[in-house]
Amino acid sequence: MAARILAVAGSDSGGGAGIQADIKTITMLGGYAMTAVTAITVQNTLGVSAIHAVPPEIVAAQIRACIDDIGVDAIKIGMLGNEATINAVADALAGVTVPVVLDPVMLAKGGTALIDEEAVWALMQRLVPMARVITPNIPELIALTETEVEDSADMLLAAQELLNSGPRAVLAKGGHLDGDLVTDWLVTRQGHQVFSDTRIMTRHSHGTGCTLASALACGLGQGLSLPEAAARARAFVRQGLERAPGLGSQPDVGHGPLGFFALPG
Repeated sequence: MAARILAVAGSDSGGGAGIQADIKTITMLGGYAMTAVTAITVQNTLGVSAIHAVPPEIVAAQIRACIDDIGVDAIKIGMLGNEATINAVADALAGVTVPVVLDPVMLAKGGTALIDEEAVWALMQRLVPMARVITPNIPELIALTETEVEDSADMLLAAQELLNSGPRAVLAKGGHLDGDLVTDWLVTRQGHQVFSDTRIMTRHSHGTGCTLASALACGLGQGLSLPEAAARARAFVRQGLERAPGLGSQPDVGHGPLGFFALPG
């Protein structure tokens, strides 16, 4: 039976990020994708122009409908938007023991805020302690730890600080740092592991965070170890960058989606 992966996230009308990226990723990696939609966004490669939040009780009901009937092997949490939704998701997941991958979505690729400032506290208090692994990028890492991150060493220190907030692991993503290499840190209470690859220069990077988190959840749901799941998730994202379809009406503006293909082998 395919691993059952529940994605809790917003809908991206352009198909590059959010629930749409989650479904494509989980399917390409051999899992069975289920969804709880937290918000409907109006967006394309040029950015987000509107957001309509789904009522928190409906978000929670979607989660319970999937878990109670189909069951679940891992959960990916992405865009939540506000404190009420965060609390509803946390309540709906109370007692769930499968791995939870938390992508603390705060900004869209174009810079639009995707979470209320007051909701960050609720995220830290309710969902971060539930996480098997949290996957912040540099701006998110700075916001969650209130520390400066200027290089890879700072990123490691901030990830270790975030680990003290309750998650079992942190996968800190270094794509926002300058340089020819992209370095990510996987930090657990047993130590840390570094992943580095040559930067792929492309504007077609919309949805990389969503894709990485859902790929990571899929791997954990399929029984991979955390380092194995992280390595495969990073490989899937890199392939998506390399095989991006080049979509978007303005070739030199905005952020196009990844390509979603099964990994070789």
